[in-house]
Amino acid sequence: MADAKTEANGTHGTDDAGSPIKRTRSFTEELGTNLVFNVNKEQSNDAHVNSMEQYNKLYEESVKTPDVFWTKIADDFYWKEKWQGEFMDYNFDMNKGDVFVKFMEGAKTNICYNVLDRIANDKNLGDKVAFYWEGNEPENKMNITYSQLLTKVCKFSNVLKSKGVKKGDRIAIYMPMIIELVIAMLACARIGAIHSIIFAGFSADSLADRMLDGKCSMLITADGSCRGPKVIDLKTVADNALAECREKGLDIKISIVVKNVTKDTDEKVDGRSPTTKRQKLLNVPWNNDVDMWWHDVMKDAKVECECEWMDAEDPLFILYTSGSTGKPKGVLHTTGGYMLYAATTFKYTFDYHDDDVYWCTADIGWITGHSYIVYGPMANGATGVMFEGTPVYPDAGRLWEVCEKYKVTKFYTAPTAIRMLMKFGTEIVKKYDRSSLKVLGTVGEPINPEAWLWYYKVVGEERCVIVDTFWQTETGGHMITGMPGATPMKPGSASLPFFGAVPAIVDEDGKELTNVEVDQGFLVFKQPWPGMMRTLYNNHTRFQSSYFERFKGYYCAGDGCYRDADGFYWITGRIDDLMNVSGHLLSTAQIESALIEHSSVAETAVVGYPHPVKGNGVYCFVTLKNGVRFCDALVGELRTKVRNRIGPIANPDIIQNAPGLPKTRSGKIMRRILRKIASDDRNIGDTTTLADPNVVDELFKNKPELS
Repeated sequence: MADAKTEANGTHGTDDAGSPIKRTRSFTEELGTNLVFNVNKEQSNDAHVNSMEQYNKLYEESVKTPDVFWTKIADDFYWKEKWQGEFMDYNFDMNKGDVFVKFMEGAKTNICYNVLDRIANDKNLGDKVAFYWEGNEPENKMNITYSQLLTKVCKFSNVLKSKGVKKGDRIAIYMPMIIELVIAMLACARIGAIHSIIFAGFSADSLADRMLDGKCSMLITADGSCRGPKVIDLKTVADNALAECREKGLDIKISIVVKNVTKDTDEKVDGRSPTTKRQKLLNVPWNNDVDMWWHDVMKDAKVECECEWMDAEDPLFILYTSGSTGKPKGVLHTTGGYMLYAATTFKYTFDYHDDDVYWCTADIGWITGHSYIVYGPMANGATGVMFEGTPVYPDAGRLWEVCEKYKVTKFYTAPTAIRMLMKFGTEIVKKYDRSSLKVLGTVGEPINPEAWLWYYKVVGEERCVIVDTFWQTETGGHMITGMPGATPMKPGSASLPFFGAVPAIVDEDGKELTNVEVDQGFLVFKQPWPGMMRTLYNNHTRFQSSYFERFKGYYCAGDGCYRDADGFYWITGRIDDLMNVSGHLLSTAQIESALIEHSSVAETAVVGYPHPVKGNGVYCFVTLKNGVRFCDALVGELRTKVRNRIGPIANPDIIQNAPGLPKTRSGKIMRRILRKIASDDRNIGDTTTLADPNVVDELFKNKPELS
């Protein structure tokens, strides 16, 4: 391992052979900050929005006459009946009664029809590939066309109906990233059932909590999932969750199970070729009174199924997101407005064209997968990549290998994944042909400038547009984002509001702040957009108090934000990620961004911890790049970096070496656990959702003494 100490001669310590290692400068050290990259003419030529003048014109129409703007978009969709009366009706002010949002109330449609029948039949795209499915192992793959998918969805819709499922029933789906997950959710939508997809990395307790809250009548799951070299036994988790539900009064009598990893050597299920790595779970726990195999119930199902015509404001799905009280919030999205918003944000944010191959690396268990793997892309007739694997299996070149294999043109991933892959250097990226790429997107958290520049320069070879998208489970789709053919790019900025979104920045008293480059406050939105949540399932009181009580008349996003002189928005992180240090509010995201600018740092996470003098101290977990060793000299450099970028008040109290960070299987850092470690509290709670629970013990072991 190399020593991270910086010597006077410009080297960075010595390698294992004793030779000096030259310290390379980070992109931000080399290029500076406050950078702007303009979209080149070639990228603008065929773009849906090809100039800022065009963007400004469309945006003005979308916020001043939203009925005109959205009606033109709605005309491309199928409506059994059009809406009558007001296009949009809402109340954001709790002082004027209950908060509500309605779009196109009274219109009749079906989102499954619009993403399948309309594409396969009305637009004659039945033979177009809907998904290239890429399994955990590179050799395990398949594809499915829109017509093939329509047939399977109709068959499973008939299965659901034969089991007594009807409009309004809640169906829990706990599945890995396989095609059957898409089939199940679209079949629910086709017959008017409300799907509640629970990420397949959640524990039995978490799964049970969500099924209990939704009063689900059925569970759809799989025998197991593949995650790198591991095979995860989902069926046992599902069984334990069902048992817990029964103990608490919810008796779910049907569990449909996909045979995903339990396979014989010559067996081929739904087009997926078996591999030896999938022959792991041969003894699946089974209850004949409850369990039934997917392939058995599908065998004789009819291939045609009429749609249930839904009101535009009828519920489409519930998706649970974490809440400050610890009890998950069941975010409820409705049919018509969500359909329009997911489709439109996908088309414009990624500048989608008919010949594109689009890949979002998220899991469908999160809102990104709902909106930007399934509903948004399919409403546009897109060809997507669906990925079961992980970015580093069998090696850290997997994402770029898949991009080369399918000639991906539009690629969407999380800053966490980008920073993780930065650790492995540039050569493994350059090993693969990425010339097909045109647009690179980021999602999930603000992206720090150093990771942005690596993405732009290394992955995109300085020719791809980067769109940094700000949005939430609650918003249904992008709220602040660039337009690939028009918007200048500023590393770290989410840029400008999407059509229909009217952001503002307010202070703690709810007063709007207007001084650019000075005021940092709370991000709020003044009026609704079609894709926003309508309520929290079975808890409208919590919906109102969580999002509308603090700032009357606004939707509160829960994020800190500032706006620069060009009107670009910069998200500084969740409000609950702000630390009060000696009376000063500090953003953990800003400190993280400063730390990762150092060329030795691959990833970092910052939390507050109890400090005897300051109230809160600044505690930094730092993951170093391969070949760099943690030492006092490096710690000194990192402290200097933070002081120079933010100020002495942000000087880290503790910098801990963190070879790994506690992450969920989707790559999200569990800051709750880091706060426990920082405060030396070993009562860390449930760790079953962690990709590697051993990381926690390692972090406690490496923990320095608190000052």
